[in-house]
Amino acid sequence: MELDERKKKILQAVIRNYLETGEPVGSRTISKYTDLNLSSATIRNEMADLEEMGYIFQPHTSAGRIPSDKGYRLYVDAMMADKEREVVEMKEMLVQRQDKMETLLKQVARVLAQNTQYATMISAPQTKRSKLKFIQLSRVEANQLLAVIVIEGNVIKNNILSVQEELSDETLLKLNILLNTHLNGLSIDEINLAMIAFMKQQAGIHSAIVSEVIDAVAEAIRAEEDLEIYTSGTNNIFRYPELADQQKASELINTFEEKQLLGELLQEAHGEGEETGIQVYIGAETQVQSMKDCSVVTATYELGGGMKGTIGIIGPKRMDYDKVVGTLRMIQNQLDTLYGQEGADE
Repeated sequence: MELDERKKKILQAVIRNYLETGEPVGSRTISKYTDLNLSSATIRNEMADLEEMGYIFQPHTSAGRIPSDKGYRLYVDAMMADKEREVVEMKEMLVQRQDKMETLLKQVARVLAQNTQYATMISAPQTKRSKLKFIQLSRVEANQLLAVIVIEGNVIKNNILSVQEELSDETLLKLNILLNTHLNGLSIDEINLAMIAFMKQQAGIHSAIVSEVIDAVAEAIRAEEDLEIYTSGTNNIFRYPELADQQKASELINTFEEKQLLGELLQEAHGEGEETGIQVYIGAETQVQSMKDCSVVTATYELGGGMKGTIGIIGPKRMDYDKVVGTLRMIQNQLDTLYGQEGADE
């Protein structure tokens, strides 16, 4: 007997309902949970066929059906194949997009430095608060699990977790459902202790795995929220006598090379520029000691989907503010137009 599409959907409905409730599943329940629009009698016949094929069984007379090991195996294999395909497609798309993004931002920094004759910096776009999209646990070896974590922006992180004993397909499936039901759509700030305690209680003897996955999620989100900064034109500093003093120039160049202070400056500008998009810092207003003799002009750019970054131009206090602000406005518009069109094409 062939397992056609209708039988597969009914089997999936039986398994999902059983995983949620722990109770045997009857035909009337399935008729409410599927989009097949079939009568209870038709579903009973299909379930009888599934039982004959060994995918479900009746634990005792007059009860509904529960999945067999064979049924779980089919369900898990199909689910894993779908997830693997989705992850592979995402990775291929993201590698191309990441390469394009990095190349573009480096080019923007270089062109700005050439056009203005000042030093420039630009941060890669970030979401304001990254959120978890989904988690997929799968077996690598008997005592190892692979946790695939997908966060907003379709960023994928892989983590290998060690386990004390090999987990059954049913246990893996229940852990996947538990984690995704409670964590999907949350930022790290929204995952509280009460929620973690409840999930660990639900996981029972496998509570340690829940803890490890949450730690991996936190690490993935925080890593994604670290700023990536591209710079260009640092040698332009020497064009201006008031900045060309050996000590001043050395401190400025060190700031550009280490980038930590640049990151703090760009994050501050990102927050203050929410409304206008353009901020001007003169001298000590930057709160970066090495830039006390400089002016810094920043602009926030947006690529849609909450993804934002910041562009900065650093020069002497006597910089051509009109030209710098006009150039940043133009770059803002070009990035918005470029990625707006790309989003529409997709």
